[in-house]
Amino acid sequence: MGVVRVALFATCVVDVLEPGVGVAAVRLLRAAGCEVDYPEAQTCCGQPAWNAGFAPDAARVARTTLGALEGALDDGAEVVVTPAGSCTTMLRVFWPDLFKRVGDHDAAARSRRLGARTVELCELLARRELPPLALERPATVAYHHSCHMLRELGLRDQPVELLDRVTGCTLTAWTADERCCGFGGLFSFKLPEVAEAMADDKLASIADTDPRADVVVGADSSCLVHLRGRSVAEGHPVRTRHIAEVLADALPADS
Repeated sequence: MGVVRVALFATCVVDVLEPGVGVAAVRLLRAAGCEVDYPEAQTCCGQPAWNAGFAPDAARVARTTLGALEGALDDGAEVVVTPAGSCTTMLRVFWPDLFKRVGDHDAAARSRRLGARTVELCELLARRELPPLALERPATVAYHHSCHMLRELGLRDQPVELLDRVTGCTLTAWTADERCCGFGGLFSFKLPEVAEAMADDKLASIADTDPRADVVVGADSSCLVHLRGRSVAEGHPVRTRHIAEVLADALPADS
């Protein structure tokens, strides 16, 4: 399998709250035979403003990132990769609609071309060869299928298949694996009581996993930040980790 050059769109949440996820993503991409570019002009995908109904503001933010990622492709990157199902969905699904809504038909056409060359991290890694993966400390994992990744992109099997490759990682059945965590972007700000109740209900169901999960793993940092906050508030012992961090921990030491 040949080397592929990728442009990493790290996302705001990773940049501000979870930088270790970005580091793990780079390690994994390199271990999978990818050359990684990081377009420094990238900012936000515009999703918060878009979800709040501020389309012109969202488009203004999105244009900056669109131009940065297009520049990386023009410079030789073959594909844009992002470690978040929600941001991948924004680029692939919602950007054309966003730009069309504000009358920027040129950006809408450009975003469609970019979306056709944008993939979520697990989506790419599942197609690539990785070195043998083994955790130094075994973990029992409950996998959280985030809403955008599952329902908009249809990516269900890829992250599970990647975790199945890891020696020392036991995936446990979880009845709430496809249930929304309650974050929903601005939903958790507008209806915090509902969002917290959804997260608490999801976390409480961990007690029914067999074998009992000791870590919740997902592919969207926003979901994991929300679940982690409620876990601490409610005293649940379960930890949360991004799948990139788990897979990177399982790489050989020289990778």
